[in-house]
Amino acid sequence: MSSTASPHPAPADYGWRTPLVVILAGCLIAMVGFGIRSVFGLFLEPMTVAHGWDRSTFGLAMAIQNLLWGVGVPIAGMIADRYGPSRVLAAGAVVYAVGVWGFAHAGTAFELHLFGGVLTGLGVAFTAFSLAMAAMAKVVGPERRSLALGLGTASGSFGQVVFSPLGQAFIHQFGWEPALGYLALSALLVIPLAFVLPNVQAPKGETMQNQSLMQALREASGHRGYVLLTVGFFVCGFHVAFITVHFPAYVTDLGLDPAVGATALALVGFFNIAGSFGSGMFGQRFSKKTGLAWIYFLRSVAIVGLLLAPKTDLTIYLFAGAMGLLWLSTVPLTTGIVAQVFGVRYMATLFGVVFLSHQLGSFLGVWLGGYLYDTVGSYDGVWWAGVALGLVAAGIHVAIDEKPLARLTPATA
Repeated sequence: MSSTASPHPAPADYGWRTPLVVILAGCLIAMVGFGIRSVFGLFLEPMTVAHGWDRSTFGLAMAIQNLLWGVGVPIAGMIADRYGPSRVLAAGAVVYAVGVWGFAHAGTAFELHLFGGVLTGLGVAFTAFSLAMAAMAKVVGPERRSLALGLGTASGSFGQVVFSPLGQAFIHQFGWEPALGYLALSALLVIPLAFVLPNVQAPKGETMQNQSLMQALREASGHRGYVLLTVGFFVCGFHVAFITVHFPAYVTDLGLDPAVGATALALVGFFNIAGSFGSGMFGQRFSKKTGLAWIYFLRSVAIVGLLLAPKTDLTIYLFAGAMGLLWLSTVPLTTGIVAQVFGVRYMATLFGVVFLSHQLGSFLGVWLGGYLYDTVGSYDGVWWAGVALGLVAAGIHVAIDEKPLARLTPATA
C-alpha cells in the first residue's frame, strides 16, 4: 500500500472558522473570482474596434488566459494542499488585479496577450474557486460534501449574474477601459475573504492518510476512472470558454442588440445557480458519473436546438437558460468523484490536474472560435464541433469507475 491511515479521525474544531463561516467566505471568493472572469467576452467587440484588432487576436489572449489558468490551478492546488489556501488566494488576487488593469491599458497585441492572457490567467488560477471549494470540502463531513460543492459552484454562477449586467453597465456608462479598471479593483476583494479560510490539512469525517503528494498523484494517474474524468472535462472547457468569450459577438452578428448577449450571459449564470445546486443534490444521492453523462448529452441537444431554431431574442434566451442549467453543473459532480474516489486530503491538487484538461479544451474553444470566424466568417463549425464533443464526453463518463478506493472504505462506510 502507498499510504497508511492514522487510527483516529481528523479533528473537527476550527475555532471561530465554523463550517458556516468557511462556506460563506468560500462562496464569496467563488462569486468574485469567477464573476469577473465570466464577463471578458463583453469586451471583445469594443476593444477590437478601438484598436483595430481582429477577433483572433483577442481570442488568442483569452485562449492564453485559459491555458495559464489551467496550468496554474494544479500548482496553486499543490501549494494550498501543503500550506493552506489563504496566502495562495491573496497573492492570486493581487496578480489578478494587475493583469486586468494591464488588460485595460494594453496598446499592442503583445501587451494584450501578456496582461489579458498570462497575468490575468495566473491570477484567475491562484484565486480559483476550486481552492475555496477544497477548503469547504474539508470542514464538512462526507454526508454534506456534495451539497457544499454544489453551493460553491452555484456561487460562482451568481457572480456571473452580478457581473454580467454590471460589466455591461460600466461599459455603457464609463467606457470599456474604465470598466476593466473597476473589475481590477473588484478582484482585490478576495484578499480579506482568503484569510477567513482555515489552513487545514486534516479533513472532517475522514481518517488521516499518511500519503505524500507524489504518492497521491501516482495513485490517481493509474486509476482508469480518473483518466477518463480528466479526458471528459476537456469537453466542458471547450463548451464553456467558447460561449463565454464569443457568444456576445455571435449574438451581435445575428443582428440582435448587444444587450441581448449581456442578458444571455446573465441568464446562463442565473440558471446555473439552480443547475449547480441541483447537481450537488443529485450527486449526494445518485451516481455522479450518470449525471455527468446526461449533462454532456443535453448540452449537445441544446446546441443543435440553437443552430436549427429561428435566431430571435427568445431563442437566445431559451438557449442561455438551457445551457445555464448545464453550465457548471459538471463541477460538483466532477469534484465529487475526485473526493469520493481518492478522499479530500489532496483534492485541490487532483482536481487541479483534471481542471488543466478543462483549460486545454478552453484554449482550443476560444482560439478556434476566433480563427474560424476570421477565416470563414462564421462560428458554425465550432458549434457543430461542440455537438460532437458533447456526445463523445457522454459516452466517456458512462465508463468511469466511481467507487471509493479500498483505503477509504473504513472512513466512508
